[in-house]
Amino acid sequence: MKKSRIDNYIMKTEALPEITRESLDLLQLRKLNVILKREKARGGFYKNLPERLGRLAELQTLPFTTEEDLAQNAPGLLLCSQADIQRVLSDATSGTTGAAKRVFYTENDLEGTVELFTAGLGELVFPGSVTMICFPFSGPNGLGELISEAILRLGARPLKLGAGLKYGEYAAVMDMERPDTFVGMPVQLLSILRVCGRGSLKRALVSGDACPAAVLCGCEEILGTRLFPHYGSREMALGGAICCPAHEGMHLRENHVIAEIVDEMGHPLPAGEVGELVITTIGMEAMPLIRYRTGDYTRILPGPCPCGSEVLRLDAVTRKGGSPLAALDEMLFSLPFVADYRAGIRGRKLQLTVLTCGEGKLPPLDAEIHVRPVSPADTSLYAGKRTLLTGF
Repeated sequence: MKKSRIDNYIMKTEALPEITRESLDLLQLRKLNVILKREKARGGFYKNLPERLGRLAELQTLPFTTEEDLAQNAPGLLLCSQADIQRVLSDATSGTTGAAKRVFYTENDLEGTVELFTAGLGELVFPGSVTMICFPFSGPNGLGELISEAILRLGARPLKLGAGLKYGEYAAVMDMERPDTFVGMPVQLLSILRVCGRGSLKRALVSGDACPAAVLCGCEEILGTRLFPHYGSREMALGGAICCPAHEGMHLRENHVIAEIVDEMGHPLPAGEVGELVITTIGMEAMPLIRYRTGDYTRILPGPCPCGSEVLRLDAVTRKGGSPLAALDEMLFSLPFVADYRAGIRGRKLQLTVLTCGEGKLPPLDAEIHVRPVSPADTSLYAGKRTLLTGF
């Protein structure tokens, strides 16, 4: 089996002759100490941290950074001039109350993300491929644009479709352009496959939202190939971990992120145990974070990957407490005639809107259910990450 492309990516980026646990640990300690020295000189949010550590394990003695810290202390967390900022990502929405989290990127931060995307996409996108990108396109240096650049570097052709097309429009593009690869969110992929058919699609990378087992199995059954799940967040410049041909976890971007898994009390957990993912972003130029509690839950898979890489691997990632839709996802998406659904609470009653693409009977549910056949004019029932809506 071919080794993960992340090994070559890290070796090239960091000028390492080989990838071993020892070389990765030394690299991380060196880069961490560079960050700590910059933070001490800056005198910002992290001014009270030590200027250097003697061992990587000493990182666990430093305090955590929280979402509230990030939302309330952006100027103190910034380690570069405002003139060097190329992109700002915020979690502000029309319903946001209080301070919103803002994460700043320099040109080098964005270039590093494109390089990681190129490594990850290179596992399934080949020269001459036509790849449909179904993530949002939000202007220069947005997620869709960075993915598109990575695809171009692989000698392939990106189809910049975005996440908001109607199913009829997706079907028309698939028929005319004959894409062989898909990049987007998992439920979106399953819906397109069930409504529009597989067409010429052969491989898919999914990210941006949870991938329930029923969705993963449904996609892989139609495609006839394994999915490539990826993980990232705005706090780590969108790219964090990529899947290799072994399909056993996602290799962490260890030259950019030091990962810890902690329990509810913040105590470190060993490899193999599930807890909260804590990240230290040693590769971020504009806004490195030290021991940031992500609110995401996963585990580090023990031992080397079957592909031969020693780069750490994350298991599937969920939010704290899991998704309130998890049980519904497994129940409804296991039914091949369900194309999509939306769930919410009105008053105290569960409300479901279900789009179908064939004949079938829904299981008994204590809910008010509206069922109708999907049409070519329909779009995804969720514009982004899926959640249980209220008052919709």
